[in-house]
Amino acid sequence: MSTPILEMRGLSVRFGGLRALDDVNAAIERNRITTIIGPNGAGKSTLFNVISGAIRPHAGRVLIEGADMTAAAPHRVQHVGLSRSFQITSLFFDLSVRENLRLAAQALEPGGKLLRPIHASRAAQDRVDELLATFRLQPFASLPARSLSHGDQRRLEIAVTTAARPKVLLLDEPTQGMSHGDTAEAAALIRSLAVDYTVLLIEHDIGLVMDLSDRVIVMHQGRILAEGTPAEMRANPAVQAAYFGQSDA
Repeated sequence: MSTPILEMRGLSVRFGGLRALDDVNAAIERNRITTIIGPNGAGKSTLFNVISGAIRPHAGRVLIEGADMTAAAPHRVQHVGLSRSFQITSLFFDLSVRENLRLAAQALEPGGKLLRPIHASRAAQDRVDELLATFRLQPFASLPARSLSHGDQRRLEIAVTTAARPKVLLLDEPTQGMSHGDTAEAAALIRSLAVDYTVLLIEHDIGLVMDLSDRVIVMHQGRILAEGTPAEMRANPAVQAAYFGQSDA
């Protein structure tokens, strides 16, 4: 079996007397879609914050391709190939779609040339053209991001996440607030991303999770309750008791 691209070993985080994460261990396989589910407060977003360097764990380690990136600054984590989207849409709303993508792709410019004039950023511009085509954003290229529909904004945000050619994508509720049609399109897009990227996502739409995921991790009260294939998780009595059937996960 190949080495996992992302590993979490014994991660624990405390907020006062609250254990937001409690000895979390998981290994994420390359070019697979792994989804984290669980009730509100289960520790899903805290786990993303630890992996991406936004929060320092009180115990445990985060390894990316075997390199210890525990508590590394977010820009260092990004440099080794991890990129993240957020639950709340995070874009430069007054900038155009093209400018949002170019800023994200600027990391592709050779070292020391990150601040070169926009017209001279050839690697970044080429990547932007590629992203506009891949994510079907050409019609909106010159429009400010704020003018896009919610579904198109979320699609742009995923494009921004992939702009610097990362290895691992952390997608935090990428379909939140989407219509049924937009959700279906987003699911197809995420499925296609697994060809080139390892995808780890948080998602509340259980139907989408079961249809989209190669593997599901179920969290409860800061711990991993169970993990396995979607079918295994549906059939797991502990998962059913802790999660399925609740009105709002």
